[in-house]
Amino acid sequence: MNEQRGVKILGWGQALPERVLTNQDLERMVETSDEWIVSRTGIRERRIAAAETAASDLAVVAAREALQRAEVAPAQIDLIIVATVTPDMAFPATACLVQSALAAGRAAAFDLEAGCSGFLYALATAREFIAGGTYDHVLVVGVDLLSKITDWQDRNTCVLFGDGAGAVVLGPAAPGQGILSTYLGCDGAGGELLCLPAGGSRQPLTPENLAAGRQYIHMNGPEVFKFAVRIMGEAAVKALERAGLELQDVTYLVPHQANLRIIDAAARRLKLPPERVLVNLDRYGNMSSASIPVALAEAADAGRFHPGDILVLVGFGAGLTWGAAAVRW
Repeated sequence: MNEQRGVKILGWGQALPERVLTNQDLERMVETSDEWIVSRTGIRERRIAAAETAASDLAVVAAREALQRAEVAPAQIDLIIVATVTPDMAFPATACLVQSALAAGRAAAFDLEAGCSGFLYALATAREFIAGGTYDHVLVVGVDLLSKITDWQDRNTCVLFGDGAGAVVLGPAAPGQGILSTYLGCDGAGGELLCLPAGGSRQPLTPENLAAGRQYIHMNGPEVFKFAVRIMGEAAVKALERAGLELQDVTYLVPHQANLRIIDAAARRLKLPPERVLVNLDRYGNMSSASIPVALAEAADAGRFHPGDILVLVGFGAGLTWGAAAVRW
């Protein structure tokens, strides 16, 4: 059997709405305070998309930046995977709209839904297509506009979320380079702990469901927090084990940006000091599937990564799902 190809990140990009919603703004909207939000989450502000902006709009901006950085033309893209829980519409897939906007006519395209774990699920999927030789270049986009499905009268959830998009272009590399391992998991029994109850075939968008607010995010915060604190560290360690790496090999942790206390717990598990943990949730909040690729793009643009650095990407999300990847830069 021929050795599988390596798969590396060729380019990266991000897109963030202009509007900034601060904790002080939220104090005027619901019963909360800056001190309460910061002490429990670490979030100080977040970006909110305009009413006319859809997921594909931000996805295309991030994708174009990633393609330019990779020096890959849209016509060279074989596959587009968009990870999102806030698609433009139920169908067609947002990835198809992105394909059209980019004029990437040869690319197959589909959406992938795994909540905040979506980018890692999409990354793992794309890696398999390239490693096996089916495709050479895959565009992976994580985009979510959670403001569109947030109940802005629910002080327990509206303080958490923001909007954004991040993208990477993946291509072939020598074996042992780029994405060294991935690890995915799910505990479907916890599905109801974090969900959007209405809008599907179980609970269509009837007047009764709309009146009850079932078109908005519902979350059992304490239970999700306990799950996340445990699984982030476990998933990161699993990805390292699959790559044949040790804790001391890790250069940077790139975690899902949901809660600073959850990130701190994962960093402790990996025995990493704060300066080796990428954190931007203070500025953006929880952007779901966009959080990891945006953090990655920001750090790469700032020149923080050097050839040979080992990155651990790790996240959790609705499902309940989780994922991790070990990457040699």
